Amino acid sequence: MKPSQLPQLDPPTTADYPRLLVTVATYNELENLPDLLAAIFAEVPQADVLVIDDNSPDGTGRWCDEQAECDHRIHCLHRSGKLGLGTATIAGMRYAIEHRYDYLLNLDADFSHHPRYIPALLAAMETCDVAIGSRYVAGGGVKDWPLLRRLMSWGVNTYARLFLGLRPRDCSGAYRCFRVALLERLDFDAILSRGYSFQEEILWRLKRVGARFKEVPIVFADRERGVSKINGREAVNALAIIFRLGLKNWLGV
Repeated sequence: MKPSQLPQLDPPTTADYPRLLVTVATYNELENLPDLLAAIFAEVPQADVLVIDDNSPDGTGRWCDEQAECDHRIHCLHRSGKLGLGTATIAGMRYAIEHRYDYLLNLDADFSHHPRYIPALLAAMETCDVAIGSRYVAGGGVKDWPLLRRLMSWGVNTYARLFLGLRPRDCSGAYRCFRVALLERLDFDAILSRGYSFQEEILWRLKRVGARFKEVPIVFADRERGVSKINGREAVNALAIIFRLGLKNWLGV
């Protein structure tokens, strides 16, 4: 897709909307990213998008740079390699704080989190600090998951809620909108997680600074293009980190 093929709509004035940054972490997502950005801008033309690329060999970062040259809403942060989903999300949060955005909305690059839900997440922010795209509230769900994967997801979320004292039903998903003013109260250097447990840990740390959570139903669909980045070692590490944080939670540390 050439740069001129992305929709070039005149965004509303910033006085009409809170300043919104949409962050997307990428590694070899060139098959998905052009269509994803077009879908994001179709829902929120006033948003900026920050692509956090871990030196993708398929040219994802280079394509993003080409787009940024002709669309002021697109930005790309280049990293040296695969440094972990957690550190990518933190990089996006630091960027949002530094550039004084009101909201940061994060979603996956593979269309498992469809941009059609962005307006509902933004609407929820009127009464909360973190709006969670949830598979496990009324109206939410997953598409084409086998029973074993459903059971594993249920187990991880139950485990996190028990150990970390979290109330949201979907603690492991990455489709979320954050109030940037609350992110400023976090000590990012204290965060332990680099991989999948980041999703649970960030909710726990936000809970400790008084965040209000609200869940918005979404339907999660597996990627149709590209290769999943999930691996067993990271899953085991995630469970271990949640256990460590749980001890702190129980002991009131």
